[in-house]
Amino acid sequence: MKTFDHLSVIGLREWVALPELGISQMIAKIDSGAKTSALHASNISTFTRDNQTWVRFDAHIGSRTRQHTRTCEALLIDLKRIKSSNGQMQERHVIRTPLLLGDKCWDVEFTLTCRKAMRYRMLIGCTAMQDAQLVINPGLRFVQEKPLIETPY
Repeated sequence: MKTFDHLSVIGLREWVALPELGISQMIAKIDSGAKTSALHASNISTFTRDNQTWVRFDAHIGSRTRQHTRTCEALLIDLKRIKSSNGQMQERHVIRTPLLLGDKCWDVEFTLTCRKAMRYRMLIGCTAMQDAQLVINPGLRFVQEKPLIETPY
């Protein structure tokens, strides 16, 4: 991981992975002005497994021009009312999963929402970056290497 004063430097766009969801590479927009992190998802449904509520969804991991989806399952952490970028309140499913960026891996909460009108399918907000000791250089993109992982699927 590239560092500055013992902090990892990232740009406004970075390649990330969500290994527990089987997502090995995806571009994320880094947005310190957003509180929550969001993942573009559709066909969201809940189900019960081992007396816990889980959520199944299609994660949209491609771009607008090269669309690709992956069906994922995760433990449902919460339902939150979130004010979207256009100012509307939405109730969103919340999951927690490890995020891999450069050589750092930590658990991040993501809200599942439709981001089809947005350029990037994943947004990483400031709450996700609090404990990761990251510094954002807004003049850079793709500072860190692409994740090189084998997904469990």
